[in-house]
Amino acid sequence: MEDEKSQKTFSEDEPSKDTLSNSQIEEEIQQEIKPANKKLTIFNFILIVIIFVGLFIYMVCVDGMDNIITVLHQVDYKWVLGGLGCLLITWICETITLHLPMKKMYPHQTITNSIKVTMIGLLFNNVTPFSSGGQPMQAYELTKTGKRVSDSLSALAMKFIITQIALVVTTLVVVAIEFDFFANLMQNFVWLAIVGFAINILAIIVVIIAGIKKRAITIFTTPIIKFLGKIRIIKNPDKTIEKLDESIDNFRGQFQFMRKQKKMVLLMFLTAVIQSLAYYSITYMVYRAFGNYGISFWQIIPVQAFLLLLMTFIPTPGSGLGAEGGFLLLFNSIFKEGTINMSILFWRIYTFYLPIIIGAFFLIPTKKNKELKIDKQGL
Repeated sequence: MEDEKSQKTFSEDEPSKDTLSNSQIEEEIQQEIKPANKKLTIFNFILIVIIFVGLFIYMVCVDGMDNIITVLHQVDYKWVLGGLGCLLITWICETITLHLPMKKMYPHQTITNSIKVTMIGLLFNNVTPFSSGGQPMQAYELTKTGKRVSDSLSALAMKFIITQIALVVTTLVVVAIEFDFFANLMQNFVWLAIVGFAINILAIIVVIIAGIKKRAITIFTTPIIKFLGKIRIIKNPDKTIEKLDESIDNFRGQFQFMRKQKKMVLLMFLTAVIQSLAYYSITYMVYRAFGNYGISFWQIIPVQAFLLLLMTFIPTPGSGLGAEGGFLLLFNSIFKEGTINMSILFWRIYTFYLPIIIGAFFLIPTKKNKELKIDKQGL
């Protein structure tokens, strides 16, 4: 009974899932989500390769090939394996935070499908600007097993909200623990850190308010949209307002569902906290792999958290160039001389190139997913 109620919460006014045909699902896909543009994706892949080659050429020019080989011989590979372990934990946690709401809506949702959808999301997050391609492709992949687009987008939105809250909370806690070290290291960027954290906190507050009281949001957004329409920045302000109203209404439904599923939300939150810590830990593993010591795990984490915050504002695929530049700027003073550039390469292999390479394997079609199947299980 609980599963049936939860399903109604997400798709209360929509037709019964068992009445859906393949053509109806395809129609939903066309109307509600847009898979990544192939030409744009190819362009982004080429850009990623260029960035990788550029980084390697830069390393050779700055450090010299002999020094690069020497550094590689001195790498402590147990820390390299530790970094791979942290990366694997982030992927597992990412899968769990998707699987929990999907399992609640579709009791026979398989963990293998959740893994596949997660890895495809990581792939397209890294090959599209501002990580914009991940969620649409995940929703598209979920519809291949008969999940409704609205349900898929609801689960993904819930996952995103909870993950962002966990990310900000975790970051604020670790910054508070090592505030003196963080403030000293970031003394030239304190204002930027404050602004960045404030924007994230404000965004979360706005999201919560939108879930509780719609009027509190539309009273500000409606005049702004109308003004932008008058100065011809927005072509059809009335239609934009209507779409925004619909989006807020849909989100309020998701927010109400989250309030009812406290245990699930708490589990998703705790999983997201572990995911954040595991992701931040990759930098510490790289730090130790190249023979660095003297800076603690808890001191590395807030700096890495700030770097992740900066990366969200960089419009290139996977925050290319900005991520590498930010790492160099923030960590150069605490890494041993001659190791920072190789450290950047290893860090990007973990957090950027491996998700792309592994994620690409999950796009390979199999006999099982060549045909669109309707998931009638548990309905």
